[in-house]
Amino acid sequence: MSDQTANPNGTMPIQLNIQYTKDLSFEVPGAPEIFVSLKEQPRVDLALDVQARPVESGGNVYEVSLQIRADAKVGETPCFIAELAYCGVFTINVPQEHLEPVLLVECPRLLFPFARNILADVTRDGGFPPVLLAPIDFVALWQSRRGPNAQQVGTA
Repeated sequence: MSDQTANPNGTMPIQLNIQYTKDLSFEVPGAPEIFVSLKEQPRVDLALDVQARPVESGGNVYEVSLQIRADAKVGETPCFIAELAYCGVFTINVPQEHLEPVLLVECPRLLFPFARNILADVTRDGGFPPVLLAPIDFVALWQSRRGPNAQQVGTA
């Protein structure tokens, strides 16, 4: 499909209007004692989610939210908890059948490097080694949310 077919009026298929930190939380529940007793690298458990919602009913403007939670522990002792909701407001001009993968795959790909930097900075500034997120396969994440028939989406 050509761009002209997808966007008859010549508009960009994806336009990032603004990106921003919607929510950021960093907690060190055992401070200051944790810094004295910490003898090894903490184990960091990560959780990631992507959500999208229309900004206005019936429009083509959407907020996409990349939500990351990092829990660090040594044994059962919590070291830190970091939570980040990093968002972008996108204008999307694609056919309806392409909307979901654009919102849940392409938009988070654009936001991810910035969210990764914020998480690394906040953990470093909190007195710990920076948490450096590995690249995320947003296609696999999207397909896992769709269930067993996800592999067939987009093939014709």
